[in-house]
Amino acid sequence: MSTYQPPFVVTPLILNQVIEVGELMGHWAAMAGRASPLLRKENRIRTIQASLAIEHNSLTTEQVTALMEGKRILAPAKDIQEVRNAILAYEKMSEWKSERLTDLLQAHRVLMLGLVDNPGQLRSGNVGVYREKHLIHMAPPASQVPRLVNDLLGWLKTTEHHPLIAGAVFYYEFEFIHPFSDGNGRMGRLWQTLILREWRAELAWLPVETLIHYQQDRYYQVLGQCDRQSSCTPFIEFILGNIISALKEGLGQAPTLENIIFALQEGLGKSSALSEEMSEEMSSELAETEKRILQLLSTQPKLTAENIADECGISSRTVERYLKALQQKGKLQRVGAKKGGMWRVKN
Repeated sequence: MSTYQPPFVVTPLILNQVIEVGELMGHWAAMAGRASPLLRKENRIRTIQASLAIEHNSLTTEQVTALMEGKRILAPAKDIQEVRNAILAYEKMSEWKSERLTDLLQAHRVLMLGLVDNPGQLRSGNVGVYREKHLIHMAPPASQVPRLVNDLLGWLKTTEHHPLIAGAVFYYEFEFIHPFSDGNGRMGRLWQTLILREWRAELAWLPVETLIHYQQDRYYQVLGQCDRQSSCTPFIEFILGNIISALKEGLGQAPTLENIIFALQEGLGKSSALSEEMSEEMSSELAETEKRILQLLSTQPKLTAENIADECGISSRTVERYLKALQQKGKLQRVGAKKGGMWRVKN
């Protein structure tokens, strides 16, 4: 058993979050068994686009989709290479084991090929993490990196903590160590996904990165808080909260639930207590996305569904469903023609 123990405390909130994820996973697993390959592909595209957008990659979900389909696009060569590498890395994920150093190095080689001088090698120099030209974290000395990485992987292999907790701990500790000269953020997110996948295979296509992408300020605040406290407890709570949100949003995309919602909106199935219960549950699950859409349209009323999809990291079809629901709730009004018109947010 590893003697190294990362500094954190399992709080009542974390325990409740783990329980909630477990409850949601029952619905998610059932949906995963019915979900079409298209939905899985869509979620994988969202994951890749958001994870790289955090690192300032400029490609949209449509451009990532085009690359995944083997099409050519106009974009910076570096951004295209990053996406192609990420597509391959997520495809190879099933071949890797989260506790193996050789697999970790191979994954970095795949992710960073053509982007750094020595992909797949631990850094040999000291590095700092900067944001807007300000140093926000000085990583441990390069001489300590091999030991720290081996300690972390040894802990991951032997820990008795729930994989949900272990995955979040690994993610934070990996970013703290910053074992590579570049690509640490996308590697940490990839490896946490691998840890979750080893627990439940259907989590391999849960787009948690999309939510983190839209909370970057909060993400860096939590990392800084953990550094100051010398404890990754706040980061565990942050990541588990995002997993819960991603599961809820994902369940909102399930075809079977979607059909029920549309049926209720058209006045069908109102006598079914189960359908009403699911409709109420879905309304709460979509609240955050609806708020995001209303916020966007309040300042940019001429946005199209495609524009909103890019901003929110979801499909245009999903956006159209939200827009229809918001109109029926009296929160949104279309002014003018479908083409050339605009949206009016109502109080």
